[in-house]
Amino acid sequence: MSRIGKLFAQKNKRVLNVYCTAGYPLLNSTIDVMKALQENGADMIEPGMPYSDPLADGPVIQHSSTIALANGMTIKKLFEQLRDCRKEIHLPLVLMGYMNPVLQYGFEKFCNDAAAVGIDGLILPDLPMHEFETEYGAIIKKYKLDFIFLVTPETSDERIKKLDELSTGFIYAVSSSSTTGTEKNMVSVATYLERLGRLQLKNPVLVGFGIKDRRSFDDACQLANGAIIGTAFIKALETNGSIEKTVKQFISGILA
Repeated sequence: MSRIGKLFAQKNKRVLNVYCTAGYPLLNSTIDVMKALQENGADMIEPGMPYSDPLADGPVIQHSSTIALANGMTIKKLFEQLRDCRKEIHLPLVLMGYMNPVLQYGFEKFCNDAAAVGIDGLILPDLPMHEFETEYGAIIKKYKLDFIFLVTPETSDERIKKLDELSTGFIYAVSSSSTTGTEKNMVSVATYLERLGRLQLKNPVLVGFGIKDRRSFDDACQLANGAIIGTAFIKALETNGSIEKTVKQFISGILA
C-alpha cells in the first residue's frame, strides 16, 4: 500500500494537505517548509513545481511561482533538493504541476526521478483523461506513482465516475470552476460535495480552491475526507518571517 493509501486507512476524516511552491520564498527553503508542515500537523504535502503559465492558479500562487523561477527553481533542482528528503519527511508527497515543463524534462525520466526521491503521487491538471489512458497512465503506473484527477461542480456524474476509476490516491474536488484563491459560496460547495458522496466513489475526496481558514476547512471536512490549502498558506509565507514560526501559527489556526 502506498503512503497515501496508508494515510487514508489510518485517518479518513479531516485530512489536511498543504500546497507549497517549491523554491519559495527562497530557493533552498523547500525542505524547511516541508519539515515545518510535518512537525505542525499537516497530513500530506503538495510541493508545486513553478511554471510561467499555470492555468489553475490564482494571482498569489502565480506570484510565488514567478519568484521561485527567478530564484532558480527547476524540476531538476527540485529533485536534487528532495534527494535525501525521506530521511526526515515521512508524510505523503504529491507533486503538482503542468505538462509543458514535465514534457520538456522527459515524461518517463520525470516519473522515474520522482519515484527515486520518494514522491508518492502526481497532480497534472492539464493532462487530458484520454492521453492518460492511451499514453501516460501506463508510465505513471510503472513507477508506482498515484495519479490524482480533478473534478469540478460542472463535471458530469458519468465523467466523475470514470475519473474516479482512473485515479489512485484520492480525488481532488475543485470547489468551483475558477482559479485558486477566489472566494467560494460554501452552501453551493456543500451541494456539490453531497452529490459526490451519493456517487459512492472508490477514492477518498479532498476539497481544494478557497479553503483558507479553520471555518472553511471545517465546512469542507463535513462532507469530504479533508481539504487542500494553498493560496492562504502561500500568503502566510509572504511575511518573510521565520518559516518555522509562520507555519506553526498558520497550521494551528486551521486545526485548533
